[in-house]
Amino acid sequence: MKTILYATDYSENSEAALKYAYALCKHLKTRLVLTHVYDVPTVLGTQLTEPFPSLSKDARRHEREKLQGFFKKHLGKVSDKMKLHFEPVEHMSVIRGIISKATEWHAYLIFVGMKGEGRLQEIIMGSTTKALIEKAPCPVLAIPENTNYMPLRTIVYATDFEEEDVYAIRKLTEMVDVFQTEIKVIHIITEKEYEGETQMEWFKEMLQNKVNYEKIEFKLLFSDDIFEALRMYLEDVGAELMVMLEREKRGLLKKWFHRDLVKRMESYGKVPLMSFREGNHQLFYFSAAL
Repeated sequence: MKTILYATDYSENSEAALKYAYALCKHLKTRLVLTHVYDVPTVLGTQLTEPFPSLSKDARRHEREKLQGFFKKHLGKVSDKMKLHFEPVEHMSVIRGIISKATEWHAYLIFVGMKGEGRLQEIIMGSTTKALIEKAPCPVLAIPENTNYMPLRTIVYATDFEEEDVYAIRKLTEMVDVFQTEIKVIHIITEKEYEGETQMEWFKEMLQNKVNYEKIEFKLLFSDDIFEALRMYLEDVGAELMVMLEREKRGLLKKWFHRDLVKRMESYGKVPLMSFREGNHQLFYFSAAL
C-alpha cells in the first residue's frame, strides 16, 4: 500500500494540511502516517547530558498520544477503515527526522503546512522547508492555512523546459490519474526571450513522446512580473494545485522565489504547492506497490 507522510508542529497553520492529507488519502485509498519531530530534553523541559532509555520511551509514548489527540481534535475518532499510523520521531534535526520517517515508510508524498510556527516556521519558502525539498526522497506538498480539500481538477505545472520536468510530470500524472485532472504546463518569459515559442514546441513534443496522458495543455505567458502573471493565471484557471521542480544549481524556486517574491507569495498563499526535486525521479514511489 502506498504511503503519504504528514509532518506537524501542532500549530494552527498545520491543521489544513492534516485535513487535506486525510481527505486525499481517503480518495486515493493510501496509508497515512502522521509524524512529529521531537527531542527528549525539549519534551521533559530539562537539559540532559546523557540519554536515559526510560525517558526516551516515555517521551515517545507521550508524543504518540499527542499526535493521536491532535488528529482526534481536528478529524474526530480514528476510523478502523482508514490506514492510520502515528509515528513520532526523536531527532535533533527536524529535516533529518522527517526524512528518516519518509524513508522508513517509503512515502511517496510529504505533507506540511505553509506557515508553521515554531520548529517548522516559515514553511514552504523558509530554510526548513527548502532543505526538506532539496533532500526528501519524494515530493513535498505544502498546504496554505484555511485551505479546504477539493478533488484535483486543474493543476498548473511551471516548467523551465528541462528533461527533469518530464520525469516529474510523468510521476504527477500517475498520482492524479484517478481524478482525470487537467494539467496546464506553463512557462513565463519576458518579451525579450524570443526562443520561448520554439522551446515550448520542443518540450511539448518531448513530453508527449514520454508521457501517456491526454489532459495536458501547454501555455506560454509573457510578462516582466513573474509573480503577478503566475498569480493571475492560477486564479483564471481555478487551479487547485501548483507544481514545480527544484533544481540543484538553478530553477524555479531559486529563479522566482527570491526574498522579496517569497513575501508576496506567502501573503497570497491560496494555492497548495507541490515541489519535486531534480535527480530524484528514480527514488519516487508512485509506481511501487508497497
